[in-house]
Amino acid sequence: AANRAGRVTIESYGVENIPKENGFIFFPNHQGMFDALVFLESCPVPFSVVYKKEVSNVILLKQVFRALHAIAIDREDIKQSLQVINQMTEEVKQGRNFLIFPEGTRNKSEDPADLMEFHEGSLKIAEKSGCPVIPVAITGTDDVFERHIPWIRKSHVIIEYGEPIYLKELPLDKKKFPGAYTREIISEMIKKQQQERAGK
Repeated sequence: AANRAGRVTIESYGVENIPKENGFIFFPNHQGMFDALVFLESCPVPFSVVYKKEVSNVILLKQVFRALHAIAIDREDIKQSLQVINQMTEEVKQGRNFLIFPEGTRNKSEDPADLMEFHEGSLKIAEKSGCPVIPVAITGTDDVFERHIPWIRKSHVIIEYGEPIYLKELPLDKKKFPGAYTREIISEMIKKQQQERAGK
């Protein structure tokens, strides 16, 4: 699918991995501000996004967040973060889907597969609610409009939805740090995407 601006092509894989039943959380790596838009273009089910309060003033994102009934999280404010986590836990149990960036902030690493630590707290919601976690790998968004808002640079984006992870079914050692486990899976998916790009 070419996105509305016509300058970004989006290739999506694994859409069949998205559960038929609502009430799950997408956990993608975070390359650029364009990531949420890639979900909007490629995801066939409704979802809400959780974003860090610092980006609430970015013009292009403002409208997207409004459309997605987004929830702002203030990581500096422990009490507010906990409230958001509790609210989401309840809502996901009721069948609402969420998108959370577990790295917490945009990864500026040269190597997209070199992910930052995942906030284990962001997986608490899946732990408490028992909902599935959908690992998602995105490449090609880091340069779309990071340095030149609001201009969009030509880019080819690949998004891949991985198979759902049920935390309660994980072996004990993985259960302890589900963030690290999910991060490994996404990192492997990104490496595969890079090999495919190189092979083209």
